[in-house]
Amino acid sequence: MSLKEAMNHGDIYEESGFSDPVDIAYAEQLAHERLRSKRLSFKYNQTDPDDEDQRQSILHQLFKYFGKHSFIEGPVYTSYGNHTTIGDDFYANFNLTIVDDVSVEIGNHVMFGPNVMISVTGHPLNGRDRRHGAQFSKSINIGDDVWIGGNVSILPGVSIGSNVVIGAGSVVTHDIANDSVALGTPARIVKHLEPINK
Repeated sequence: MSLKEAMNHGDIYEESGFSDPVDIAYAEQLAHERLRSKRLSFKYNQTDPDDEDQRQSILHQLFKYFGKHSFIEGPVYTSYGNHTTIGDDFYANFNLTIVDDVSVEIGNHVMFGPNVMISVTGHPLNGRDRRHGAQFSKSINIGDDVWIGGNVSILPGVSIGSNVVIGAGSVVTHDIANDSVALGTPARIVKHLEPINK
């Protein structure tokens, strides 16, 4: 299985030590994309807060798609940026971190509190397997009209439905259904909400 296939199928992979020219080329492409992300994040985090045109321009370069009327307080950090799609009317408070080795999809009308961490990537439990950087990546999806409280961590492979509130400090390890409030470590649904009439 190629590096690209392993990454996109949630299998264990490493990002170095390849002999196949296709894998070598893809690993080099990924390294270039990671450096691009760091440069754009650094540029955004150093931009004058009064220069909103420049800040929006950087966000549109950083992300695969950055929606209309969306705003991120600095600083922001991404692994790639270009694997993340953010919908319209999005707001994130300080210290947003997105580890997006594979796809992250965020819907419309979503709000993040400070210090939200989204990570599609994890590592094997066995320490020997981690010695050479073994990891896995699973996509994360967040629906529309979601409020993620401060200091929330969203872990690999999670889908959060629409019209959802995640309580501050929660660790989201499993899917959260539409129209619900979830909190805790791990996050569990504690309340059901009336669906939004669109």
